[in-house]
Amino acid sequence: MKPSALRILVLGARGRLGGTLVRRCLACGMEVIPMGRADVDLLNVADITAKLRLPKFDAVVNAAGITSVDYCESHPEEASAANATGPEAIARVCQERGARFIQISTDYVFSGAEPGLRKESDPTGPTSVYGQSKLDGERLVLDACPGALIPRVSWLFGREGKPSFPDMIIDRALRSDQVSAVDDKWSCPTYAEDLADWLMPFLHEYADVSGPLHLCNSGMCSWQEYAQKALDLAADTLNLPVKTRSVTGHTMHGFAEFKAKRPSHTAMSTEAFTSVSGITPRAWQEALEEYLRLKYTGSR
Repeated sequence: MKPSALRILVLGARGRLGGTLVRRCLACGMEVIPMGRADVDLLNVADITAKLRLPKFDAVVNAAGITSVDYCESHPEEASAANATGPEAIARVCQERGARFIQISTDYVFSGAEPGLRKESDPTGPTSVYGQSKLDGERLVLDACPGALIPRVSWLFGREGKPSFPDMIIDRALRSDQVSAVDDKWSCPTYAEDLADWLMPFLHEYADVSGPLHLCNSGMCSWQEYAQKALDLAADTLNLPVKTRSVTGHTMHGFAEFKAKRPSHTAMSTEAFTSVSGITPRAWQEALEEYLRLKYTGSR
């Protein structure tokens, strides 16, 4: 089937990834069914089953869920419904209808105890309710729909949905001469536009690829390094009137704003993705510069 003939249902269509996917699918000539919270209650299995049995579709991408790590820690039942049993219900509908299912997951399924790049085959071991709910979701989805693809994504930034981490850092530097970020947690930033591009072939060309697949930009960094690069670009490339050009580092230990434990080392290897697609993700620094140029100047 040609990509332009596909009918794609996108859940979480108003979020950072979902909104990007809707735009990209439409640009490719696909028919898109966007669904958000107002369209389906993703905490309610009965509503999911009823609503998803109405439209015709060839594939479902579930970019919805509860991603606030601390909210999940305080609301475990809600986290489980949104990130595990809800996706399982979607998977069952897709299996019954013979539709492709892509369930977005996270690097937080890993314990983060050891440095290095995590592979899909590495042992998992979530440190938080959020990470456990996403891992439970992976397992339930694959039990219900063995052909499902489970992209694991980390530190997503982009123009859709709520402001992302680099946006918040730059906004803070425009208002204050003090900016800080965690310096003992490492992962890989991921540009939503790149992620959407990587996902497109898995809707048709690589529709037989299933299970976990790591998708992120190349290169690992700490939150402090991520923030510092955003400030460097803001000051040196975009000439924004930031009040500080440096990001102070602090550890996660004792950080009062964190209710849930974060894993320290969750940078992911994308070798499996490159092996399947032939694509080597570009460096996160390059992707971040493109994003900020587009946001502040309208050009790449």
